[in-house]
Amino acid sequence: MKILIVEDDEEAAKFLIKAFGEVGYNPAHAKDGETGLHLAVNEQFDVLILDRMLPKLDGLSLLKQARENGIQTPTLILSALGTVDDRVEGLRSGGDDYLTKPYAFSELLARVEVLSKRIGNDDSEAVLKVGTLQLNRLSREVEREGQKILLQPREFRLLAYLMQNAGTVVTRTMLLEKVWDYHFDPQTNVIDVHISRLRGKIDKDFEKPMLHTIRGAGYKLQIPEEAM
Repeated sequence: MKILIVEDDEEAAKFLIKAFGEVGYNPAHAKDGETGLHLAVNEQFDVLILDRMLPKLDGLSLLKQARENGIQTPTLILSALGTVDDRVEGLRSGGDDYLTKPYAFSELLARVEVLSKRIGNDDSEAVLKVGTLQLNRLSREVEREGQKILLQPREFRLLAYLMQNAGTVVTRTMLLEKVWDYHFDPQTNVIDVHISRLRGKIDKDFEKPMLHTIRGAGYKLQIPEEAM
């Protein structure tokens, strides 16, 4: 598996390159944000690991620009900034996971393994369809009524899960466990934020909505004609 490590601390970078190499990964390294962005956009990686505080271009700006260029590679943010607000900002910028320094490599490795397995490549479920909404796991493309929709990685995973459970109510607990890999409630509005953003992308420009909030229960994705 090929991973990109964007880290300006030389000793930290050497440690990560050596550690990931020893467990069979193929790590590439960038020591500043501009180089990291160039590699992320122009080469194929399975996972990105980004430091937040980088020269030339900070980690969150790098991530935002990568997402704007259609790069959906699962991304873990490494940072000494560890408050709840810092973590939420990182996730809202397009990150899939956030790990605070200092950290144990065993935990970092476990998180990278989880990220690399998200949205698997099972050809039998490569394409999900709900009415005129279609999601392709392999090309990572989403469209509704033939109109392409650009989603960030977390939004993509969220939509895939909702489509897999179309027509049924999906609870917040289910989303936390299946989309965020949380087995506890982080006591943030992260789900509401992502649902709102996803709704704005798949429903805003269309006559009838597909994504519905079921008050007191959760959320439901439905073909418009079936909506109650």
